[in-house]
Amino acid sequence: MPDDVSVIIPVWNGRAMVERLMESLGAQTYPIAEILVIDNGSEDGAPEAAELRGARVVRMGRNAGFSRAVNRGILECRSAWLVILNSDVELSPSWLERLMAAAAQAGVWFAAGKILSAGDHKVIDGTYDALSRGACAWRVGQGRADNEEFSRARAILFAPGTASLFRAELFQRVGMLDESFESYLEDVDFGLRCACRDYRGCYVPEAVAYHVGSAALGKWHPETVRRIARNQVFLVAKYYPARLFFHLAWPVLVAQTLWGLVAMRHGTFWPFLRGKLEGLMDFATVRRSALAAGVSSDRLLRVLQESENEIRDMQQRTGFDWYWRVYFALTRGGAD
Repeated sequence: MPDDVSVIIPVWNGRAMVERLMESLGAQTYPIAEILVIDNGSEDGAPEAAELRGARVVRMGRNAGFSRAVNRGILECRSAWLVILNSDVELSPSWLERLMAAAAQAGVWFAAGKILSAGDHKVIDGTYDALSRGACAWRVGQGRADNEEFSRARAILFAPGTASLFRAELFQRVGMLDESFESYLEDVDFGLRCACRDYRGCYVPEAVAYHVGSAALGKWHPETVRRIARNQVFLVAKYYPARLFFHLAWPVLVAQTLWGLVAMRHGTFWPFLRGKLEGLMDFATVRRSALAAGVSSDRLLRVLQESENEIRDMQQRTGFDWYWRVYFALTRGGAD
């Protein structure tokens, strides 16, 4: 008898996309115990459309943020496995079956598949995440042409919240998503806690999904940039104690400055700056967060080095973005 799987989908408007996602869930070759839609105050009938297709809807009554919606979904579910999906995703019919087959291996706590751009199925939207010592993340492969480099199964440290499978027990062991992040990098924060406790996952390239990407706000919407900029500071506040921060001060400065230049290039420098200021204002409060308790500096540094080496190696094999080329040139390429 197959293990029970529940699906959690935070929703804020986007009825047409929710309908497409529900159709693709109905076509899955692996049985789904329950589809749970957490509605963040939609006004276009998106949750009602999901209900008509068999989902159970929990209404938050307002836009409570992605992290809080996912956490509510986790509390509502009783299955051994949980799928977390963005509402602007569409799944291939065998997506869940392939992830479950890979995740059944000993020592695998989560699984992520290949996510292609909904607008161009030859382009990678994302695979799995990786984090630099400078507290900037890369969704590995994003924007690149799909090729053999992204068709190789491998162990991973970070699963994207876009479309991934998790053992429900994992959230009991390391805690749920940090609601102070609201949305953006909350999955990296969760992955960092997992990696520092040696809970790892796998990348399953045969499990294919399609993603519109930043459908709610837009990739370079000022609010998106503000939250990412703030949450980068939150990562440092939570995981970099004073000794480690001074050790990594130069990579952090380089990574954050370069990301500010990227934001400026997209006309969002002021939201970037506002996010950094907000992060610094809340730095002390976030630093006291219990979610990061028990993570040793030595273990964290090893995880960051491993993840940064993954970024460098994949950049070398698929072609350097200017951001990472400059970052590695200025920080000695991940060497310590």
